[in-house]
Amino acid sequence: MSERSGRGVAIRTLGCKVNRAESETIASALLGDGAFLAEESEAAVVVVNTCTVTGEADAKARKAVRHALAGASRPMVVVTGCLAALDRDALTALGERVVVEADKSRVAALVEELLGAEASHGGDHVPVSRAEDPAFRTRASLKVEDGCDAFCSYCIVPYARGVPRAVALDEVAGRAAELVAGGTREIVLTGINIGRYDDAGHDLADVVDAVAASGVARIRLSSIEPLDLTPKLLAAMAAAPAFCAHLHVPLQAGSDAVLSAMGRTYTCDEFAARLDAARGALAGLVVTTDVLAGFPGETAEQAVETLAFCERIGFGKLHVFRYSRRPGTPAAERADQVAEPAKAARASALRELSGRLGAKRAAGRLGASAEVLVERVEPGSNGEEIAEGTTRDYLRVRFSACGAGAGELADVRLVRVEGEHLLGERLL
Repeated sequence: MSERSGRGVAIRTLGCKVNRAESETIASALLGDGAFLAEESEAAVVVVNTCTVTGEADAKARKAVRHALAGASRPMVVVTGCLAALDRDALTALGERVVVEADKSRVAALVEELLGAEASHGGDHVPVSRAEDPAFRTRASLKVEDGCDAFCSYCIVPYARGVPRAVALDEVAGRAAELVAGGTREIVLTGINIGRYDDAGHDLADVVDAVAASGVARIRLSSIEPLDLTPKLLAAMAAAPAFCAHLHVPLQAGSDAVLSAMGRTYTCDEFAARLDAARGALAGLVVTTDVLAGFPGETAEQAVETLAFCERIGFGKLHVFRYSRRPGTPAAERADQVAEPAKAARASALRELSGRLGAKRAAGRLGASAEVLVERVEPGSNGEEIAEGTTRDYLRVRFSACGAGAGELADVRLVRVEGEHLLGERLL
């Protein structure tokens, strides 16, 4: 095995955007120490960053570990993340090449140990900084908070992540400045329950102000609970030109009875009022959401209520999940579990609605111009280069690059819908 192949690390991330941000931090540390990101089939070490939000998530995590173990390069597999925090023994039992490290701050150092000190310092391999690696040139996740104490009845995350904890505001501001200096054009602020940010009285609005001061071109939030859309936060968003006209606000159900059973702390009317306030503060705001289909005890009538509510709100997209029992949560113990065929049918109806809402939204933007952050450029079928990226309101757009490269902000006229993308023409 060559020295370069011996330094290859693959990172498989499951679950939420906080996991992605933490995986990016691990990757950044490894790149700086002379490793490089590789495909699983060629990696000496595979890191699996797990999720445990549902029983299905646990199954996917175990499958990912087994897949990594079966790789032709016979890698060591480092398992971290929420499932690692809750079920170390079960993960360790998956294979003798599995090492479990729940503390993500220790993963990069552990991987270095597994790669071997002699490989780390030999040859002429030059360490690669995060800013120089193409994977980090456009959008970066900046974790500002961890933990949750909401204890929704279907969710194990508070047990895996602990109570809310804020990253110090000065540290957030410094990290944002570093990212901008390294070429990052868009920063996504992430956290498990980001609205609970509290650093000695500084709240999420102060975080938005601090990150906007870095001069970054775009700012997003990964997700925000509806009741955390406070007047102060909305004012901070509206005052920051970099803040994108897109919010992801989890709904979970459009029935007050189901919301109550879930342990959610708002009603449908309260949810709608917060979104009305957000749309009043942020012109052209698009809101996406999460919906959980087939929660225990949900009736067919309540499922229809959720469909009707989602259509009335006019979400840009629904991220639809079928309820999956997670042992250790109150919902898993309920006797009134919804049958799998009914869950599947309800999820299908929600996804069909999401498709219709998305198509309507895309059609309404045709003929307009939009700023697109180019994320990748690839060869097209006729030899021209095709750029792909996202608008500020989170539409996926493809267009003839005309020299645009990754990380560039391009003005594009939106001309046609094709599948899940809009096609555009660059305005030069």
